[in-house]
Amino acid sequence: MNADPYKDFAERYDLSFGQFGDDDPQTVEFFRTLFKDSKVHSVLDCACGTGRHLPLFHSLGCVVFGSDISQAMLARGRKNLAEHGLDIPLVQADFRELPRHFERRFDAVVCLAALGFMPDEEECAKALASMFAVLRDGGLLILTAMPTDRQWKEQPRFQLVANNRDFTRLFVIDYKDCTARYNVLDIFHSPDKYDLQEWSAELYVFLRDEQEMLLKAAGFRKVDFYASFDFKPYDKETSNGLIAVAQK
Repeated sequence: MNADPYKDFAERYDLSFGQFGDDDPQTVEFFRTLFKDSKVHSVLDCACGTGRHLPLFHSLGCVVFGSDISQAMLARGRKNLAEHGLDIPLVQADFRELPRHFERRFDAVVCLAALGFMPDEEECAKALASMFAVLRDGGLLILTAMPTDRQWKEQPRFQLVANNRDFTRLFVIDYKDCTARYNVLDIFHSPDKYDLQEWSAELYVFLRDEQEMLLKAAGFRKVDFYASFDFKPYDKETSNGLIAVAQK
């Protein structure tokens, strides 16, 4: 396996998200509604990172598993879960190879803000086929991705992600032909710590139409796109969020 690109970022990854497991009410209601309507009782978060969404799925009464390719992110995730008294299995796995790691079939697979780490369409197709394979018939795949069609068209250079008394996170984005490099600047400005740390990742851009094409090619029979976790329909011209819900 290649060197872990998250090795130097995992311990500070959660700094812009608030308290671990404290999801906003809109996100909670989105998954509650989706899971209730589709009878979801088991969930695999296949790019779980530090595990920040796993408590939400657990609170909804689901059997929950997490997986991630990054050993450093999983190590931080295990600490997070242990600190909150949660016993949720975490598995190191490339989400292009999920059937190698999971024999069971899940009611839902979640992949949040990770699809762009695939280097091209071919590898993305492998990932979606892998996710499809570990879903039961009728199961759901929930994806989020960035940038959106609007952001790709307008190409904003800066994005303020978090800003409080002690900490600021800023994305500085470099756009290329079919990728966007997100340079993450973490600025510490508390009385106890004054520092600047950076991390970067180049994401392949999978916009709405390309996602639909790849999801249907993988075998998903129905795909819905939303702009936000309030089920607002996705609009290429105006939406700043891109959420896909695909049914096997």
